[in-house]
Parts: sequence; structure tokens; C-alpha cells
Amino acid sequence: MDRRVRFVTYCTPGPKCLIKGILFRKLYGILNSMVRAGNDAHPDRSPCLFPDAPQRTPMSTLDSLVVDVNDAFWTYLLIPLVICAGLYFTVRSKAVQLRLFPEMLRVLRSKAEPGEGGGKPVSSFGAFTISAAARVGTGNIAGVATAVTLGGAGAVFWMWVMALIGGASAFVESALAQLYKVRGGDGSGSYRGGPAYYMQRALGKRWLGVLFAVTITVTFGFVFNSVQSNTIAAVATNSFGSDAQWTTPLIGLLLAVLLGLAVFGGVKRISSVTTVLVPVMAVIYLLLGTAVVLLNLGDVPRVLGDIVGGAFGFKELTAGGIGAAIQQGIRRGMFSNEAGLGSAPNAGATAEVSHPVKQGLVQALGVFFDTLLICSMTAFIILTTNPGLGGRQGADLTQDALTDSLGGWAGHVLTLVVFMLAFSSMIGNYYYGQSNIEFMTQRRWVLPAYRVLVLAVVFLGALGSVSVVWNLADVFMGFMALVNLAAIIPLSVIAFRLLDDYVAQRRAGLDPVFTRDRMPDLKGVECWAPATTRDRERELARPV
Repeated sequence: MDRRVRFVTYCTPGPKCLIKGILFRKLYGILNSMVRAGNDAHPDRSPCLFPDAPQRTPMSTLDSLVVDVNDAFWTYLLIPLVICAGLYFTVRSKAVQLRLFPEMLRVLRSKAEPGEGGGKPVSSFGAFTISAAARVGTGNIAGVATAVTLGGAGAVFWMWVMALIGGASAFVESALAQLYKVRGGDGSGSYRGGPAYYMQRALGKRWLGVLFAVTITVTFGFVFNSVQSNTIAAVATNSFGSDAQWTTPLIGLLLAVLLGLAVFGGVKRISSVTTVLVPVMAVIYLLLGTAVVLLNLGDVPRVLGDIVGGAFGFKELTAGGIGAAIQQGIRRGMFSNEAGLGSAPNAGATAEVSHPVKQGLVQALGVFFDTLLICSMTAFIILTTNPGLGGRQGADLTQDALTDSLGGWAGHVLTLVVFMLAFSSMIGNYYYGQSNIEFMTQRRWVLPAYRVLVLAVVFLGALGSVSVVWNLADVFMGFMALVNLAAIIPLSVIAFRLLDDYVAQRRAGLDPVFTRDRMPDLKGVECWAPATTRDRERELARPV
């Protein structure tokens, strides 16, 4: 006789029903845990009311609750909002992310404008590598593998779709960050900016900017850096087969020292480090992926068929797999390229360019670089070798696929790549926190204290498990995206005006230049002074 009892609730679909479902699931698990405890203490009593329910510890219950809330939050609120916003930006900008793709490449190769402080400015490429350093992390290896495992090959297709739509969102937020950037205040001619700055200067809502600044500082500066350091320690330990107790503390200490050398040098030191690190990282990984694809060239048509078939196939539709493919592809795509989340504009604002649209185009290109190149290569590595996906997720799946095709040495090379990916992400994550701390306060002791705390978190992150912390970070990141979207949707009108000005100058055969007197109705624009004023400021800034 089936003695299992099931909770069935009837309610009208909507937010209230969703919350009720989550609460009933939690109550179900807690009640079963209590009954199991009673059964263990009194074995002569009747068996557990719900024998199919898993046993939970308080920490696993908390973790499960966070996961359930997080899944509902992303599935029913954030993902639809980001998609709708991306489609709106695409239509209003006439598909700027596709229409001006050649212009993106031209701008990326251009040199930086002369700095106002007389120092060497951060170029568009330098700002691009800072944002790419934070975008291109272990998620490009572990995240894509998880998406393919849980959503099938069709998840890759929806990652591509998310990148194509998200490019417009990345353009809008980065162009706004450039327009409303401020001078660094350290006399070096550097800039800082991002969502917190355009929330205060364009919307006049400093409280919203402070809310965003706190969220991104905690999420990227602390939580994500601890995750990256933990990933490096785990991969290095497995690669070298060391189980000594001193291994992970030593790795954590080395990571803290290396990161300290980069971050205490300022934004221009960060730019110089990532300008070298990110291209090397990308080239090594792309070479590995290309070698795997060439060795399995005959399987490429099958892989493409699996990707498209998994996204639209009849089998997936009847089995419900198409829903998993869409959800995993879109969600992992958002985590990977960060389009619309408000993180990349913090790096885009540091560049010295002649027109805000230039950096908007460069950051849109960054979305394609991350998803259409790096993530696609991971997917092809896994799918061309066709390993068994059951029971395996994350970086070990990618590592096994490389080893199967290229031999054991490829696993060690992947360890190096993971280090480069994660370490470059740590540098970019740190800068996002620095930029937003400078928005909140100018007290001199705060920034050095933040740097020390980041280094401590990096060291501690290498030592422990970060399951609950990572899931909480998902919630923080989702909340950060909501705050950013609440700002860029109404402000996108300004970004489209900037785009029209840029296109008009290009059609006239000019290298576009923007000054704030071209749009005198805009409030809160600190930089972008007219040419005569800028020349006078540079003359005064020159050493006598």
C-alpha cells in the first residue's frame, strides 16, 4: 500500500500562488525531518509519514530555501524583464548591436584620447579588457557545462539568442555610464562611473545609487571573489593530486599577494594587467577548443543539429525538455555576459573616448566575445567529444572532454586557463567595488580598508565551501539587475539621442566627438566640456 501523502494546493496562478508553493515545499521538508527524528528515537512507532522526502540539515534547508526563492525570482520576474528590456532596446536602436558591428571593431582598435590630467589614459581596449576580465570567468567553463547537462544541447542556442538581445542592453548602460562619468579625483586623469552615478546624476535619486553601490560591492567585491579563489584552489589541488592540509592555505595566500600587487596600483595598473591577461587567456582556451573541434570535425554537423534540434525539436517539446533548454540557456547566458546587470558599465566609464557611444559599442562587442566565442567553444568541446552527461556537471565535465580528445596534458593546461580566467575575474570584480565605494564616500581610509577586506576574503575563500554564499550571491545579483533596469529603461531615450548624434557625424565623414553643449538640456553631465574649455584645462594641468 502506498502510504505517501502529497500536498496539493489550488490557487490562481500568480505571485501569491508562487509564494504559497515555496512555503508548502519548505513546510513539507521540515515536517518530514521532524517525523524522521522521532522515528529514529522511537523505532517501534509507525514509519515516516513521507518516506520519499530527503533528510535535511538546517544548513541544507537554508540552502534549499535560497535556491527555491532564487529560481522563482529569476524564472518568473528577472528573466522575462531582461528579455523584454533587451527587445525594446533592440527595436528602438534599430538593432545597434548588429547594425554597427564593423564600427565596434574600428573603435576597439582606436587609440585613447589625451588624458586631462596629463597621464596615460585608459583606452577603449583597456576598459574592454577590464569588463571582459570580470565577465569571462569560471562560468564560461563550469557554467556552460552545467547548462548543457541540465538543459541539453538546445541550451546553447538560447545562450546565443540571449547574447544577441543583450548586446543592445549592454550598449545602453555603457553609453550612459560614459556620459555621466566623473573625474577620479586623484590627479591622474582617470575616470569612474557606472549605474550608481547615472542614477544620481540623471535620475536625481542618490538613494537608489547608494542601494546599487552597496549591492554590487558585496556581490562582486566579496562574494564572487571568494568563489573564484575557491575554484582556483579546487582545480589546482585536483590537477596536482595534492591532499596536504597546507595546499589550499598556500594557494589562498599566493592569490591574495598577486591580487594585492594589482589592486594597490590603481585602475591604470588593473588596466595594464588585464590588457595582457585576458587576450592570452582567450587565445589559449580558443586554441584548445579549436584543436578538439578539428579532431572531431566530422561531428560538427551533428553538434549543430543537436543544438538547433534541442532548442525546437518535437521530442523536447513533448518531454518538457525545451523549457529546461530555454531556462538554462537564458539564465547561464545572463550570468556569463552580464548584459543589463549593471556591472560592465563600471569598467566602460573608465575609458577616455571622444564620444560616449564608442564605449557603448565596445561593451556590446564584449557580450559577443564572451558568449559567442568563449562559451560556444566550451559547448563544442563537450558536445563534439559526446561524453556521458549523467551525474557530472561543471568544470570537471569540460576537463574530461579535453582529456578524452587531447590527452592528460590538456587537463593541466585547463588548470592554467581556469587560473587565468578566475584571477582576471577577481581583478575586474575588485574594481567594480572600488568604483562604487568612491561613489558612496570620499573618506581616505575606506578604500584601503576595502582592499584589505577583499584580500582577506580571497584567502578565506580558498579554504571553504561556498554553496550557500554562491546561491545568496545569485539573489544579490538579481536584485542588482532589477535596480539597474529600473534606471536604464527610462534613461534609454538619452542613449538613443547619443546614438543618433554619433551616426550623423559618421555619415558626415567625421570621427565623432561629443561635448555637452551639443545637448544642453541634459543635467548632471560633469565631463564632456566644450573643446575650448577642455584645451584650457589641459594647458593649466601641464607642469611648468
